[in-house]
Amino acid sequence: MKKYTIGIITLLLSVTALSAQEGMNLIITGNDTAPALTKRELRRQKVAKRNLHYNILGGPSYTPDFGAVLGGSALMTFRMNPSDTTQLRSVVPVAIAFLFNGGINLFSKPQLFFKGDRFRIFGKFAYKNTEDNFYGLGYSTNKNYVRSDSTSQYRYSGIQFNPWFLFRLGNSNIFAGPQIDINYDDITEPAKYLVDEPSYKAAGGTEKGYKNFNSGLGFLLTYDSRDIPSNAYSGMYLDFRGMMYTKFLGSDENFYRLEIDYRQYKTVGKRKVIAWTAQTKNVFGDVPLTQYMLTGTPFDLRGYYMGQYRDKSSHVVMAEYRQMINTDKSTWLKRMLNHIGFVAWTGCGFMGPTPGKIEGVLPNYGVGLRIEVQPRMNVRLDLGKNTVNNQTLFYFNMTEAF
Repeated sequence: MKKYTIGIITLLLSVTALSAQEGMNLIITGNDTAPALTKRELRRQKVAKRNLHYNILGGPSYTPDFGAVLGGSALMTFRMNPSDTTQLRSVVPVAIAFLFNGGINLFSKPQLFFKGDRFRIFGKFAYKNTEDNFYGLGYSTNKNYVRSDSTSQYRYSGIQFNPWFLFRLGNSNIFAGPQIDINYDDITEPAKYLVDEPSYKAAGGTEKGYKNFNSGLGFLLTYDSRDIPSNAYSGMYLDFRGMMYTKFLGSDENFYRLEIDYRQYKTVGKRKVIAWTAQTKNVFGDVPLTQYMLTGTPFDLRGYYMGQYRDKSSHVVMAEYRQMINTDKSTWLKRMLNHIGFVAWTGCGFMGPTPGKIEGVLPNYGVGLRIEVQPRMNVRLDLGKNTVNNQTLFYFNMTEAF
């Protein structure tokens, strides 16, 4: 339990600082009314003029996939045109973790909004040099594969560059555009018994390791009516995307990816939201070992080790209730509580070798704590349950899971 509390303590200290800043100049005595109001107005003007808002959190932490880490998270928001106060704020979350057992993990999923929200750039950018685990392919193998330094562990080094370019069609909520995905995976130091795992050997893995390079082009067609994409209170998101990785583009193998992502958000009270999603992700062709679809990540079925369940097709359905605590902010404690919220979710994953063939069912549920570090921008701490393997995992991330 100690490993769960480290990150929570760090975040609560941050909320205390936020509440203290928010409370400055709110206490006004009879003799100091004018100076206090003046300071408050000056502060409001200064904040209003500031374009870049950022929060940086760091310290010892814990992740289910990498264990104890020295981590840091930054959340930056800004407008591309500072003078346009109607423009959606761009969001750039960045997470970095230094592993105590050696290695580094750097990850970002930016959302950039340009003039009039006619053009957007989203994406995923990552660099990893860490220890990781491979559990084979397919539900029955994944479920029973033993995780240990002699059976599943290997050293992984990889990089991914995956920007999406979205253009609004007319005055609608429909966006379309291309995407690029360039990634390189290098597996070294495979575990003693991993080298004999059938799918690892079939893909070309040896005692020295396994590597592959992938370069792909694709398309996106998206309907997006969310009020704020990074933490929606209302609206719908429906995304169709396809990717083609071919030797012609420089990839080691020819394979294809097709994904559909549906999300809906409904406000049921002040800062109270029900969110639900249904997603399907599929790959076809000569799929490299590291490019199979994963069921169970920090962004869906929290509670399953990332990569523990993988096959050519993955489907997820989830519903999540989100609520922030509402107060009148008249005291320090109430101001602090106003930054706190909680969530509860339930869902299920389905996986198999083809979109229509389901071989495994992965039930999931969990609860989480939310800490608002900027308006509508939360840090999330989640505790998720894997009911198949009877394990509970803890997560620390910026912005909502979906």
